[in-house]
Amino acid sequence: MTTTPAGADPTMDAIGRAVAEGRTGDTASARRTLLGLWSTIGVTGDPLHRCTLAHHLADLYQDPAQALAWDVRAMDAADAVTEQRVQEHHAGLHIAGFYPSLHLNLADNYRRLGSFDAAAEHINAAKECATSLPQDAYGALLRTAIEQVAESIAQRDTAERASAPGSTA
Repeated sequence: MTTTPAGADPTMDAIGRAVAEGRTGDTASARRTLLGLWSTIGVTGDPLHRCTLAHHLADLYQDPAQALAWDVRAMDAADAVTEQRVQEHHAGLHIAGFYPSLHLNLADNYRRLGSFDAAAEHINAAKECATSLPQDAYGALLRTAIEQVAESIAQRDTAERASAPGSTA
């Protein structure tokens, strides 16, 4: 899939910089930056901004309950994002491609909290949505993670996955 940025978006750029900072190991600073942006965006702000920010902020929390709160916000925002808005941000990007990862993260957090019925519901949704994933390294990464979480749910395993974003396992 070829994607082309459609236009400058200072908020998405700021989110991207904070995410990059978190990936270098400075999760506390990245979390502070994202929380500051969240205060600016607000709960009624642009759904694409809210979805992206909440999805990445969830990865900066080791506590599955805290991560879950942000993953729920990300899912709620995704449900409000229009295809047009996504394409305005990045031509070729589709909102359907967000859902496998969003459901995966919800499933993983519910699993870690021992809520296996809720985890199974979301991992099944992730599997259904996975058909929208590209046949590339990102798609393969998500499909593998979906299978790992599904197996952990089946085994009633609440341990943190070593392959989870921000994992300390």
